[in-house]
Amino acid sequence: MPMILAANANAQGSHVGEWRHPTAWEKPAANLENAVRLAQIAEAGKMDMLFLADGNGVRNLDKPDLFAATSPSDRPGIFEPVTLLSALSMVTQHVGLVATATTTYDEPFSVARRFASLDQLSKGRAGWNLVTTSNPGDALNFSHDEHVARADRYERAGEFAAIVKGLWDSWADDAFPQDKATGQFLDPRKVHALNHKGKHFQVAGPLNAPRPPQGHPLIFSAGQSEAGRELSASTADCVFAIEGTIENAQKLYADLKGRMAKYGRQPDEMKILAGTTIVVGETEAEADRILQELEDLVPIPVGLDYLSKMVGTKMSEFPLDEPMPALDSEHVGPTAIGKSIIAMARAKGLTVRETYKSVLPQMAGNIFKGDPVQVADRLEAWYRGKACDGFMVAAPVVPTGMECFTKLVIPILQERGLFRREYEGRTLRENLGLARPENRFFLGAK
Repeated sequence: MPMILAANANAQGSHVGEWRHPTAWEKPAANLENAVRLAQIAEAGKMDMLFLADGNGVRNLDKPDLFAATSPSDRPGIFEPVTLLSALSMVTQHVGLVATATTTYDEPFSVARRFASLDQLSKGRAGWNLVTTSNPGDALNFSHDEHVARADRYERAGEFAAIVKGLWDSWADDAFPQDKATGQFLDPRKVHALNHKGKHFQVAGPLNAPRPPQGHPLIFSAGQSEAGRELSASTADCVFAIEGTIENAQKLYADLKGRMAKYGRQPDEMKILAGTTIVVGETEAEADRILQELEDLVPIPVGLDYLSKMVGTKMSEFPLDEPMPALDSEHVGPTAIGKSIIAMARAKGLTVRETYKSVLPQMAGNIFKGDPVQVADRLEAWYRGKACDGFMVAAPVVPTGMECFTKLVIPILQERGLFRREYEGRTLRENLGLARPENRFFLGAK
């Protein structure tokens, strides 16, 4: 199975200073033309998929410097992702289309319908990134006074995912003959009403959409807590993993794959993608220059605000050139990224200033920087070393960073036999080597 390569399709790249860089797109907020170009870059590079993260609120109003500058993970001016990917499905033919939708502040029927529709529009290229929402402030936009507790969020997510899969199986694959001669539009014997009644949801079904071309659009997840790992092992087709070292990534890889047997799943039924920011130049010096140019575009208050956001603590209260404090777990931010940053800083003995500079380009998790061979070597080492099955690639500057990756690094991976030269399959499942699920309610039906 070749290495999997996904493109993080954030128009603002992966660095806080990216949108100010001379080679970055002008006016990236809600710009369809930019999104189309990025999709075409990824598809020309034979990348497996585009990935759109999402949130349900405007963030960092309490951090005025960062709010004005906007970090890539804040996304205050973007399209609703499934809407955008539906448009991109019309101008692409092969690249997968993956978007985030929350199980905490959405409904199973709505999510099942959106992604079934995207799968139909794209002829089998849709994926759903299942999240439980990490930003507490999003709760206030959905008639909640506070964020739902972690345990409740993951319990709800498990039930939510099971319902969505059940709704995707509402119809047999051949349930819609649409025979003009006989007058039969659908076969009443080939529909199943779910009639789910659980702790969190009551959903009658059936879904008012034919069964998706992939059977089930792919389900992605990213949680690395104990509850998140169990949800991934039981449910996910792909996992986005955030680890700062190859050794930690190998441990996570083995842990996640090792949990699958108790759910009746084989290890190769789930693919693990390491989050990686790629900074590549024709030479190592050029890559260093690109990163330095970006760093120079971020004022200290913005950098401190960004670090505060990532670790969940107001970092301007700590001396800038003293060691990064060992924050305990109750102060750590809402995702595994915060813990990873603190552990990395302590292991390397970084100051607060050095820590914020090190994380500015790392929205996607890790950073691989250098000339094309150096970057390809690191990708190969992680892939062959069973640290991952592939990578979620973010570029520090868009579009030039993603163009450089596809033109400079991917050809080397192809020459080494690590990555495809042409798309192997018709659907995203086929390209990732994942089987099409049978319909549980119509086993053996065609």
